[in-house]
Amino acid sequence: MENIDAPFDSGSPFLDDSDRRPRRSVADWGWLTVLAMGVLAVGFFVGGLGPLFAIACDTCQDGVRNPHSIDVLIALAWYAVPLTTLGTVVAIFLPRGGGRAGAIGLGVLVALLLLMVFLGQLV
Repeated sequence: MENIDAPFDSGSPFLDDSDRRPRRSVADWGWLTVLAMGVLAVGFFVGGLGPLFAIACDTCQDGVRNPHSIDVLIALAWYAVPLTTLGTVVAIFLPRGGGRAGAIGLGVLVALLLLMVFLGQLV
């Protein structure tokens, strides 16, 4: 006897047997790959240029500010940004919530950039 309450037909080739959700298509994988590359680009930008934006100074004689929190800027650029980037890229390719994980990761990277600039402005 056929179960008419089942949400999906079990004979469909597009179903994953583990959780009965449709498998990702080629377009889904392409979108997630583009999102992951964007996260990597933003991560490289924040990690590489974030500290430079933080210590830049228009009115200083040599154009560089000497902030008191230079160790925090280095820790953010060397540890927090790469870990956030790597965690976001891994989370994008998990079975559920790839787009949401990418958006949250991009938001955290932007927040880290703003935090670096804010810490660099403190004298």
